[in-house]
Amino acid sequence: MSSYGRTKVLTIMLDEGELNISEITRRSGLSHSATARHLEFLTRTGILTEKRFNRIRIFRVDQSSPLAEALMRFYMDWKEVKGSLFPPAYN
Repeated sequence: MSSYGRTKVLTIMLDEGELNISEITRRSGLSHSATARHLEFLTRTGILTEKRFNRIRIFRVDQSSPLAEALMRFYMDWKEVKGSLFPPAYN
């Protein structure tokens, strides 16, 4: 992940599993257009899937993707290590 914004969107999705684009935008603090670009990249690479219901776009971590599975394992391991190295105030 070469982009801070993309990493932020990815970690939100790994934590939540499924969210609509408006909620991802709100949680990330990014603009709607920046969030949409990052979600498009993550969808193209097979990490996320997208469902559309008229104007509502819902994104979900693709559990069948080996890349998404590897990222999820890495992220969970990182959170565990980070939690053991730093006091709760820093996490």
